[in-house]
Amino acid sequence: MRVLIDINHPAHVHLFKNFAWVMQQRGHKVLFTTREKEISHVLLENLGFEYICLGKHYKKALGKLWGIVKYDVQLWGVALKFKPDIFISMGSIYGSHASFLVGKPNILLQDTEHATLQHKLTVPFCDVMLNPVCFHRELNPKKQMFYQGYHELAYLHKNYFEPDPAILGELGVTPGEKFVIVRLVSWTANHDVGHNGISLENKIKAVKAFAKHAKIFITSEEKLPEELQPYQIRIKPERVHHALYYASLLFGESATMASECAMLGTPSIFLDNDGRGYTDEQEEKYQLVYNFTESPEDQEKAITKALEILQMDNIKEEWARRTQKMLEEKIDVTGFLVWFVENYPNSLKQWRENPNYQYEFQ
Repeated sequence: MRVLIDINHPAHVHLFKNFAWVMQQRGHKVLFTTREKEISHVLLENLGFEYICLGKHYKKALGKLWGIVKYDVQLWGVALKFKPDIFISMGSIYGSHASFLVGKPNILLQDTEHATLQHKLTVPFCDVMLNPVCFHRELNPKKQMFYQGYHELAYLHKNYFEPDPAILGELGVTPGEKFVIVRLVSWTANHDVGHNGISLENKIKAVKAFAKHAKIFITSEEKLPEELQPYQIRIKPERVHHALYYASLLFGESATMASECAMLGTPSIFLDNDGRGYTDEQEEKYQLVYNFTESPEDQEKAITKALEILQMDNIKEEWARRTQKMLEEKIDVTGFLVWFVENYPNSLKQWRENPNYQYEFQ
């Protein structure tokens, strides 16, 4: 089988990396395509995958519109040469269009409810959409299938991820020493229009407040202002999940990183006006993530909550207990995905007839 995976964001490299490795071990051919968005191509290079980088990522509206035309055509050309049997992606507009043009099945993963433009440009062209059960939005009942898991479990499930304590030395912290990772995003995705995130004033306020209780490391999609540059994290990008595992807290604007921390037993604070179904579930059902809006009042509340967590005793032990409860109820997403793709479309028929078959993958 020949599988083409289009990558929109660095997190999607992690989402599909174990799937790709397992598929390759089983004799299948896997090709990644991507754009120069943050470190996506760097991760693919560092992880040793075969990939094609199609060009730069456009941030402005006109550039994004041009990008749809440009990358549709380019990915179509790649597909004609590679001759994939199946396309798979996390909400890729270009992958959806290219799969339609070459007449091959397209499996679309999606967990962001408010990515409205992305939904309009992908759902009509996909064959099946895989959503976590906490996904709040009905897009196309004939195509949507819901699984008991989170995308982040595809790479942070205990079957695939083992934390490396050597990361502590790379960070310059001692075992047991508290440290906080602050995650700031660029707000340039299609679904980020109208968002401002945490104000600069509150970013600085939060860092100064947290620094009284722990070391601070900032990971940012944009260049940091001068006041925050001394806190910039300096580790290889593929090492970030080991840092998240040992962190005392994540504070920031990334839903993906907040959810990653939920998989790893680390408390997280997530600020976003739209929220996500999966971080909502992780708060309401498992008390692993705390969700706040971007309003000035909620930014203050988020900082207060973060300080409350940092002053708790046995933070990591308590969150490990909560995470274990969650893991007992969820599936091994990579194992499930390998089965689903290898046996498609028979796997889709089998899953529809027996939704509980997914629990074979735990």
